[in-house]
Amino acid sequence: MQTQAIAFTQKFSGLRNASRPHRLGLALSCVSLVVLMAGCGQGRTDAAHAAMPAAPALPAAVMQVAPQRVPIAVEAVGQIEGSKEVEVRARVSGIVLKRLYHEGELLRAGAPMFKIDPAPFEIALAQAQAQLAQEQARNEQSRRESMRLKQLAAEKAISQKEYDDASSNLKLSHATLQAAAAKLREAELNLSYTSVAAPVSGVSGRAVRSEGSLITAGADSLLTNISQVDPIWVRFSLSESDLAKLPQRRLIRGAQVEVNLILADATRYPGKGRLNFAATQIDTRLGTQQLRAEFDNAKGQLLPGQFVRVQLVAGQRDNVFLVPQTAVMEAEAGYMLFVLDKEGKAALRPVQLGDWIGSDWMVLGGLAAGDRVIVDNLLKLRPGAAVSPLAPGEGKPAKAGTAAAK
Repeated sequence: MQTQAIAFTQKFSGLRNASRPHRLGLALSCVSLVVLMAGCGQGRTDAAHAAMPAAPALPAAVMQVAPQRVPIAVEAVGQIEGSKEVEVRARVSGIVLKRLYHEGELLRAGAPMFKIDPAPFEIALAQAQAQLAQEQARNEQSRRESMRLKQLAAEKAISQKEYDDASSNLKLSHATLQAAAAKLREAELNLSYTSVAAPVSGVSGRAVRSEGSLITAGADSLLTNISQVDPIWVRFSLSESDLAKLPQRRLIRGAQVEVNLILADATRYPGKGRLNFAATQIDTRLGTQQLRAEFDNAKGQLLPGQFVRVQLVAGQRDNVFLVPQTAVMEAEAGYMLFVLDKEGKAALRPVQLGDWIGSDWMVLGGLAAGDRVIVDNLLKLRPGAAVSPLAPGEGKPAKAGTAAAK
């Protein structure tokens, strides 16, 4: 090639000093030499390309998708509350003598909780009993007097007025006797109120007043509270976008909606719930609908105030594909997946996504049964790159019959 370049230079220098016919011949010779040199260079380039090895196939996990049936579900954060939240209050005034329960323990309805000093009420009961006995004696006397005067009035031995007065006194005695009996019942009731019992079964709260405190019946009478935990309620809200995913009629008919709870440790509560309340209007401030579900809680695993995830399941959705979240890429044009074409090369595929189901995306459009989706090594992939498919979760090429097979 260097010899050809020297020859070309010598011919070009002689071209300026030659005659016109001779210059024309020299020019043609130069053109031929240039073409020859270009051909030699092109030949070397083609040879270099032919000698360059092809890029190796990139190993990547590939899964073959198939249509599935998945539940139509929405999730929300809920808070546990007792099905009954009861304030335990003293009905009579007095000194708290003793607390008869351990704070936080599970109590049955009727279990004793506090004892209020009964002495004043025992005295009041004794007074009421004495008053009743006195009125009973007066009533007996009035009845005997009325019977004697009735016979005398029939014999015209006394005036009719005397007999009428005796009859009126007997009726007044009956009324007074009834009032005394009511006073006795009131005294008995007040004495019974000195023993404060659990109004419902549930978990007891912290004692508000300690032993020795003076309790006044009325506004200052709160002793503690009890939350009934079996059954127990879960209160939560759904946004309008979540409500659009569920048929509204199914929220009204709670039996058609399956309610599940996911606890703080990501485990699922074993029992199934049922909707027992759905607000009839949307909260205009938050754009949500208030809902409430009821769960059996015989073992006391759920406690009031606890936060949980509530999952509502209302029906099934067919012909849905599930792919790992790591396989989905977001671009300006939307969500994309890398799929493996018939030639074993990577190709971008736009898809329409739904909700998450566990660790997978729900793909509503863009995939067909049998498509092979590349689920890892996405940062090194380019459209048209050759791919060596691996079975998901394995580090070796997928064998025939696995999820990566065509």
